[in-house]
Amino acid sequence: MKTRKQRPRKTRLQIAVLPWRATPDGELEILLITSRETGRWVIPKGWPIKGLSSDLAACREAYEEAGLEGYAPSSPLGSYRYDKRLADGGLQPVLVEVFPMQVSEEHDDWPERDQRERRWFARIEAAALVDEPELRTLLEAFDPIAAWRESVRPR
Repeated sequence: MKTRKQRPRKTRLQIAVLPWRATPDGELEILLITSRETGRWVIPKGWPIKGLSSDLAACREAYEEAGLEGYAPSSPLGSYRYDKRLADGGLQPVLVEVFPMQVSEEHDDWPERDQRERRWFARIEAAALVDEPELRTLLEAFDPIAAWRESVRPR
């Protein structure tokens, strides 16, 4: 029996936040969450939301997936690619735009609280825990001061 060859899927866009904070000692920490399906460590991300800019949609995902509030500039820090596994077993190529978000509040209750774990890590430890090589590179190189300067630079 011949099977029909699947056509390559078009790359879709997702938006994400890289949640960060400074400890009282001035050390940089990154918050990671577990994915619902595999329990891998990831950053909060989702599909764009109609009527919201990408940075605001990413912040909404941070609240829904991790109970976080904070400030994210309107320009992404960078991006990474991954293949999302679909229910039919196929793979969906995804480009994820990442917005750095300085966390100002962590809620004890949030929509996906029972589906995910969240935890703060030192930047290098967080980078070592994620599977996507391009995301790992973003985390390793992340500098919140440089990200802030870039976000306020006139375009």
